[in-house]
Amino acid sequence: MTNSDRVNFGSRIGVILASAGSAVGLGNIWRFPYEAGQHGGAAFILIYLLCVLFMGMPVMISEFLIGRRSRANTAGAYRILAPGTPWRWVGFLGVLTGFLILSYYSVVAGWTLEFIVEAGTNSFAGKTAPDFSASFASFLQKPVLPVIWTACFLLLTHFVVVRGVKKGIERSSKLMMPLLFILVIVLAVCSVSLPGSEKGLLFLFRPDFSKVTSDVVLGAMGQAFYSLSLGMGCLCTYASYFSRDTNLAKTAGSVGVIDTCVAVLAGIIIFPAAFSVGISPDAGPELIFITLPNVFQQAFAGVPVLSYIFSLMFYILLALAALTSTISIHEVVTAYLHEEFHLSRTRAATLVTAGCLLLGAACSLSMGVWSDFTIAGMNLFNLFDFTTTKIMLPLGGMLICLFTGWYLDRRLVYAEVSNEGSLKVRFFRAYIFLVRYVAPIAIAGVFLKEWGLF
Repeated sequence: MTNSDRVNFGSRIGVILASAGSAVGLGNIWRFPYEAGQHGGAAFILIYLLCVLFMGMPVMISEFLIGRRSRANTAGAYRILAPGTPWRWVGFLGVLTGFLILSYYSVVAGWTLEFIVEAGTNSFAGKTAPDFSASFASFLQKPVLPVIWTACFLLLTHFVVVRGVKKGIERSSKLMMPLLFILVIVLAVCSVSLPGSEKGLLFLFRPDFSKVTSDVVLGAMGQAFYSLSLGMGCLCTYASYFSRDTNLAKTAGSVGVIDTCVAVLAGIIIFPAAFSVGISPDAGPELIFITLPNVFQQAFAGVPVLSYIFSLMFYILLALAALTSTISIHEVVTAYLHEEFHLSRTRAATLVTAGCLLLGAACSLSMGVWSDFTIAGMNLFNLFDFTTTKIMLPLGGMLICLFTGWYLDRRLVYAEVSNEGSLKVRFFRAYIFLVRYVAPIAIAGVFLKEWGLF
């Protein structure tokens, strides 16, 4: 397949929903609430919004222009734009990062299916807080069931990817993203209607700047990077399917707004419900799978049917958000194998699914029967998480900024952002400044902070 006959997304709404689906995931509904809870709520959110604007948007536009200009998979994009140079390794880094993230991300995504079943069979009813903690620990220790759910989630992802860009990715995005929005809005309305929910809203929207520290600022930077799915090749790959008249800046803005809205609405779902029953908002990563089922049971104790519906809808929402992300990550690696090794899409996707299933099964077992096997003091799941989120993603994002801001010809960058001069780009100088200086320095700060050096 040549660049000229490469398939495109069929509509502007397809472009936006697919790109937003790539960004919206567990980072919004799982990670964002506990990060906000641990960093003081409203003040963290304001800093997060600034990070999205001044760090996230420049990197996203850069990924978009690299993908669309090259009209190739992530690895091929750098080879085309910088032939014969070491920059090609940035593309390979993106593919490898996506493969590793998909392997362990699918494990957590599989947990959402288990919780949908538990919520649907009303297994949460009558449990206390210690019961939920013991139940989740018991589930992780099982050698087979978590692996089965991981396989199920990967197969769901595989089914979409093998159908191609228009019939698979775009069509599924048009179905799942509106459904995700409906669920998140309904759940937010239910949450704020609970007695005592106003305390959660105040926590979320009344900033206390006395709590702002360097740790809060760097935490917001890291969350913005993680939430927008930057540095792993997803947005670059999707942009290779953009038509030439797609407005890259507007698309990036739309994705940023959608992604942020979902993250804030997730906070509106969780914090009012938590405050209404006196649960601490800084419960940490276990917030979604241990604390929240208990919150839902207590919050709707007087009306059990509401507890049942709320719990079921929430975990369906979580599964949908995870699926939109796994599809985009899977496509990064599938497109690479499909184009670079001239495999059929079905064969390429099958290899990716099989490889991720093997690594995902190992990651799942590392939290149970293989927990004694560690590398540098970490089980396999934590090792993959640490390596990708604290090394590979920040490094990839920084290299994208340097490549766009310093290596690519400035006229090429302007031509791509302005659609060959057909659009007015009044922000271009600001964009270049941000991508050359602000974003790389901010990402370096996150990198150093994650390593405990800053």
